[in-house]
Amino acid sequence: MTFTPRDTVTPSDRDLVRKIVESTGFFTPEEELIAVELVDEHLAKGPSSGYFFLFCEDGSGSVLGYTCFGPIPGTKESFDLYWIAVDKERQGLGAGRWLMQRTEEAVMALGGTRIYADTSLKDLYEPTRTFYLHLGYHEEARLEDFYAPGDGKVIYVKVLA
Repeated sequence: MTFTPRDTVTPSDRDLVRKIVESTGFFTPEEELIAVELVDEHLAKGPSSGYFFLFCEDGSGSVLGYTCFGPIPGTKESFDLYWIAVDKERQGLGAGRWLMQRTEEAVMALGGTRIYADTSLKDLYEPTRTFYLHLGYHEEARLEDFYAPGDGKVIYVKVLA
């Protein structure tokens, strides 16, 4: 399948991001609201918001997934991957891997040399952790009980070439 990138954000992306994030079944309603808030922040402030988006579209212009990333305040070359989500019905087609490659390229174009991604230690997130490891990220830290008792956080990092 051929994918096409889109890095412009439009008001209709609010609903699109909500739909994609909800479809995964991974995120809480509060987290879903945060995903939309980042779209709003970008729409209001543009690049100065510190939130950049990359959408993965198929040949028909349908969006399969997206990433949201940005520079970590107070650092010189480090970026956070705030979100990566692929619509549940479109997973397994390579869109996630494609999005990560293009996101890493965008981070390097913005002067970044390191990208950090974090996720939950709950069993539900095992595929996410495996995904990051397969893409060359390594575990940098674990924070037990970070999100809630019994729900820790793992932080991955990749040094970009």
